[in-house]
Amino acid sequence: MNISAKTALITGASTGIGSVFARRLAAEGARLILVARSQDKLDALAGELREHGTEVTVLAMDLSLPDSAKELRLATESLGLKVDILVNNAGFGTHGQVLHADADRYVEQIQLNCSTLVGTTTRYLAGMVERGSGAIINIASTAAFQPIPHMAVYGATKAFVLSFTQALWAETQGTGVKVLAVCPGATDTPFFEIAGEAAAAGSMRTPEQVVDTAMSAIRGNKPSVVDGRLNSFVARVAVKLLPEKLVIAAAGRAVRPAN
Repeated sequence: MNISAKTALITGASTGIGSVFARRLAAEGARLILVARSQDKLDALAGELREHGTEVTVLAMDLSLPDSAKELRLATESLGLKVDILVNNAGFGTHGQVLHADADRYVEQIQLNCSTLVGTTTRYLAGMVERGSGAIINIASTAAFQPIPHMAVYGATKAFVLSFTQALWAETQGTGVKVLAVCPGATDTPFFEIAGEAAAAGSMRTPEQVVDTAMSAIRGNKPSVVDGRLNSFVARVAVKLLPEKLVIAAAGRAVRPAN
């Protein structure tokens, strides 16, 4: 897949996996559209990348709001920008029992992790198909492969992302558009500042390792990829072999609060 001179839009681009995607795609010659809530962090990253000759557009937006995908599309259209590569990385998780949850926060989580992701995908896909080339990378999670007690909504949103992306992969065969769901496990990013340290099950991988995995897979024709050999074994083999009750209980224990 030729990335040079293509335009890549990355959501959740200000930190973590999103910022590493930005640096990696810039290093391969892409123009960038960086989207996140934090104007200051986006401007700092854009300044760094511009020093190396990358053309960067910054759009500070809260993608957890309804109609944000529509507004993003209108913003890129008004700037005359077409999107060749879409990285749907924005998302967050919350930790705790559903009984004690903030219902409005769950709505925001579903909006960002699912609705906005579908909204951006559908709005940029048609142009890619029309041009006969493009790539859509949706960040799912190893949480997609089994229910996660204490992170019930997060796990469900990532199961949605994985299923949606796998189906879209099938629909786009022969169009010239590549589609991939990337499933990281616990990764050393600011994600846990929101979800809480108790949500960090297993050993940490780095954002660079996740992006390495994604970039290698998108050059093939896989509907999905799990980052890390151990993560892949647990998600794709162990979860299917063990009894359902045991899988759910083990997942819950892994992220259960200490007190």
